[in-house]
Amino acid sequence: MTGPAVLVPRTAPPAKEAVLAGAVDLARDAVVADVGEAQVGEHAGYVVEDSRLLTHVFASLLPGYHGWYWAVTLSRPPRARRATVVEVNHLPGSQAVLAPGWVPWSQRLQPSDVGPTDELPYIGDDERLDAAYEATGIDADVLGPELAYEVGLGRERVLSAEGRSRAATRWYEGEHGPTSKGARAAAAPCSTCAFFLPLAGSLRQVFGVCANEWSPDDGGVVSLDHGCGSHSETGERHRPSDWNPTAPVIDELQLDVVSVAQPHDPPAGEPQTGTTPDAS
Repeated sequence: MTGPAVLVPRTAPPAKEAVLAGAVDLARDAVVADVGEAQVGEHAGYVVEDSRLLTHVFASLLPGYHGWYWAVTLSRPPRARRATVVEVNHLPGSQAVLAPGWVPWSQRLQPSDVGPTDELPYIGDDERLDAAYEATGIDADVLGPELAYEVGLGRERVLSAEGRSRAATRWYEGEHGPTSKGARAAAAPCSTCAFFLPLAGSLRQVFGVCANEWSPDDGGVVSLDHGCGSHSETGERHRPSDWNPTAPVIDELQLDVVSVAQPHDPPAGEPQTGTTPDAS
């Protein structure tokens, strides 16, 4: 059936389908029989679907379905002068509010959706990967599984040229490349930092790993022209104090001599400490 976006209501019946175009009451009665008179609006026109096949359109008054319409398809046998109801549909028009189209799981999932304990399905034909033995140019049957294992350094598959290209583009254009906010404000690039560890292979020409625990990029891949405020060779070496030095309030070096008074003799008639009064 023709979609609602290309619906062209007509008022004059076509020359070949005058019988179907004139059967408006038959089409309305078919809708009313299903949903009731209160849910069916004015006749909005018709659409010629095919030879002896025509669809009448009525506005939908069903609550919550603004922009929808009732579509009643009619047909007739060859040389017949009587229309027959084929089907009744409730379809959205161009002004209807619809849910977004369904997206397959493989296209809907984003890298940020994957957690540390999540497990992704195995992709046998991943274009980002190549079989490890393909890097040698030797047939797999000649190389054997043991040698193929050694060539891949213990891996059945390694990054392909496409996989390396995607990774390099993603890293360089992301937050660890030269266009990030921190890199633009940095005084020097990572290529001159002592904490920069170049990667192995062809990627070492552009990327390395940050080994500075005080850097926000610690443990991550950064480009040679990336930068941050934790560079090993930048920053103020001898920053003066914001406070003027003053003499200490307490002098801990000067000794004060204090005289201690001698104890007085006890009054007469009172026994001294540690003596016993005379019993006589």
